[in-house]
Amino acid sequence: MGVIALPLRQPSTLAGRLTAWRPAMTVDALALWASLYFAIACNLPFWRAVAATGALPGLAGLMATTSLFVLVVALQAFLLCLLLHGRLARPVLAALLVLAAVCAHFSSAYGVYFDTDMVRNVLHTDVREAGELLAWSTVPTLAVLAGLPLLVLSRIRLIRRRPARAALARLGWMLALALVAAGSALAGFQDLSALMRNHRELRHLIVPGNVVVASATLLRDQARTPPPRRPLGRDAVLAARPDGARPRLLVLVVGETLRAQNWGLNGYARQTTPRLADSAAVNFPDVTACGTSTEVSLPCMFSPDGRAGYDKARLANSESLLHVLEHAGVHTLWRDNQSGCKGVCTGLAFESTRTRAPGGCGADECHDAVLLDGLDAAIDRWPGDQVIVLHQLGNHGPAYHRRTPARLLRYAPTCDTDDLGHCSREQVVNSYDNAVLATDDLLADVITLLARRDERDTALLYLSDHGESLGENGLYLHGLPWAIAPDTQKKVPMLAWLSPGMAAARQTSLACLRGTAATPASHDDLFHSVLGLFDVRTALYDRDHDVFSGCSP
Repeated sequence: MGVIALPLRQPSTLAGRLTAWRPAMTVDALALWASLYFAIACNLPFWRAVAATGALPGLAGLMATTSLFVLVVALQAFLLCLLLHGRLARPVLAALLVLAAVCAHFSSAYGVYFDTDMVRNVLHTDVREAGELLAWSTVPTLAVLAGLPLLVLSRIRLIRRRPARAALARLGWMLALALVAAGSALAGFQDLSALMRNHRELRHLIVPGNVVVASATLLRDQARTPPPRRPLGRDAVLAARPDGARPRLLVLVVGETLRAQNWGLNGYARQTTPRLADSAAVNFPDVTACGTSTEVSLPCMFSPDGRAGYDKARLANSESLLHVLEHAGVHTLWRDNQSGCKGVCTGLAFESTRTRAPGGCGADECHDAVLLDGLDAAIDRWPGDQVIVLHQLGNHGPAYHRRTPARLLRYAPTCDTDDLGHCSREQVVNSYDNAVLATDDLLADVITLLARRDERDTALLYLSDHGESLGENGLYLHGLPWAIAPDTQKKVPMLAWLSPGMAAARQTSLACLRGTAATPASHDDLFHSVLGLFDVRTALYDRDHDVFSGCSP
């Protein structure tokens, strides 16, 4: 008796057809389709930025844009061919889909460029800060840009080939992609070379290649054997002082994300620094940061190298201003309400609000006023010369509304969410300015504390690490590459207060200092100004970068 083979019935409903849909393709073909998807769906911020340059107008511009599109697709497909292999192809691509969707959201919503420094910032961001960035607005983006392609990816059947044949096919495929990339680059060479030469930052918007390349760079740097830690200022000594001279105390407050444009003392339309305006503090209205992120600025401002000599690898394995002070006999203490000192205080005294559970803190963070808890006791623990660094949470965004105690809320309506896209620019600025008031309050309280310590010569120095964009030209937050970063991310407030005893001991004329404070200054000056304030003798000291030197003998 024979067996009759009956034809399979095709599903009659749409759901049934979708369930039965299982296309088959090789990993090489999957890489090409994925690259097309990334170029079309996840790189809209890149294409908008290209159009905004105005460098590709008319018909010739359209042809150059087409060449650029082919070039981007070919290069990213080539990159995916390097990453997608065998059974790992599907999970790796799934991770890249999610990564591309997240990057597309932040580039579109906040104007973020994912260069090496930005990826380093992301990797060093703690859970609390990451939670503020991952607002509910990311969910729709992830659902559309990642969820749908992940669903498609789950239905694809990958064709398995013998290893030798697969390797040969992969080499041929990558050679073809390289030729296509070269051909498209040559086709639009004149326009594209000018575009990328004049707007090099655009490459940091091409996802996911930007993050993959930046991460590979960081991994390469991490894998290198670090050189011996660079010693600094081993020759440092304190200049001789008269018998009976009082010990000196400097409280150095390192601000976070506070820009000069919203600083009341700089002539801002709002008086966001009312208590400091009533103090004897000297304001420096024209100060430029070393970088546009904490990862760059913090090590740089505590280094003698300055912005011109900035080298990430070297600073990561170098002593800092604090170590030079220690070599000279000045005790240092870093008190932190942030995510650490970025290597600046390695091996030195360190306290964190996250490890000592002080009173007055919320469930997930402390207002900066907590840095004053126990400050008097910390001062008393060391009888000699001392520098205490207070590292603020400051105006760290996007959750500006979390930075201000209720008693200091002055400007309304506020943006009471971590998702700035759900707020008007007025609300964002109001919340930001309220946070500036909290810094004003902290600094005024520090001055009050120092003024009553008449057994010491005391001083306060305040300097923010970088600025912030608050919606100007569609940009938010910070971290843009220096070449294209606006002044809102580069210009920062700076303030100095000297007790009468400190001014007299250093023979510093405060009237003179107020007169010279308008001279342009920068993060490069911090290192030398602190050494000068304590009269530390070392070959590293540069009087030209000491903001106090022109008003002292």
